[in-house]
Amino acid sequence: MGKVAFVFSGQGAQYPGMGESLCKGSPAARQVFDLADGARPGTSAQCFTGTAEELAITQNTQPCVYCVDLAAARALQEAGIEPDYAAGFSLGEIAALTFTGVFTPEDGFAFVCKRAEAMQQAAQENPGAMAAVLKLPNEKVEELCGAFTKVWPVNYNCPGQLVVAGDPAQLDAFCENAAAAGGRAKKLAVGGGFHTPFMASAGEKLKADLAQRKLHGPCVPVYANATAEAYGGDIAALLVRQVQSPVRWQATVEALIDSGVDTFFECGPGKTLCGLIKKISKDVQAYPVQDAESLQAALAAYRA
Repeated sequence: MGKVAFVFSGQGAQYPGMGESLCKGSPAARQVFDLADGARPGTSAQCFTGTAEELAITQNTQPCVYCVDLAAARALQEAGIEPDYAAGFSLGEIAALTFTGVFTPEDGFAFVCKRAEAMQQAAQENPGAMAAVLKLPNEKVEELCGAFTKVWPVNYNCPGQLVVAGDPAQLDAFCENAAAAGGRAKKLAVGGGFHTPFMASAGEKLKADLAQRKLHGPCVPVYANATAEAYGGDIAALLVRQVQSPVRWQATVEALIDSGVDTFFECGPGKTLCGLIKKISKDVQAYPVQDAESLQAALAAYRA
């Protein structure tokens, strides 16, 4: 049997009611929500009963998705599954680092709240938009971005899918050019131009915040979005870089597979990462774990 990786969902995967059955069915998951409610009262209520509109606000989205991510991983661990590696998509990277002990549970939640606040403020200062580009090679999308001063490739998701972000007006023109080149560009319902230079002010705030926190080495290797390599050395610097640099998800998954991973558990709301992983490689298994039902289904399939 090959190795196991836990991968943690990112912003955009949220939905009303997420995490509630995990909380009810797993004491380990419940501890995650209890800690969050103690530090940020109402977090679990936002997850369980909040509206889609409420959950779409970055300052709410990030701590809520983080809690569901971490709760799913704790429930898996409680059931006897331990990963050999971990990674997270953007926001999910903070949950991965907390799960592996880089942050204490208290510091991980405090940091994700600070990150959410800083990124929302940066988005208000520099309004941005994002679009997923399909049916074009990465090199062509990068070439199209080069024609604009404020449009950048930001999420290298899987073959044939690259997300770009930047100035809303320039992005509209970019989308027209992508269509003319034979691609399809779909605008995303997000609150800013994340993973671009528009997030520079957020990076500075996170740098100051991280300087006050003690970070530890991870108990298993965690692969970084910014490099698609295992964290090492200056963890804080990579976390600062992450908010304003592309997410190299395809390269991360490929690196994990090269390290011997053949089973992925997606921890957190939705099934987005499972879908991307299956497009990257058909030779691995990917199981979503987002509620009590999917937890049991994943455990049964893995142990079969």
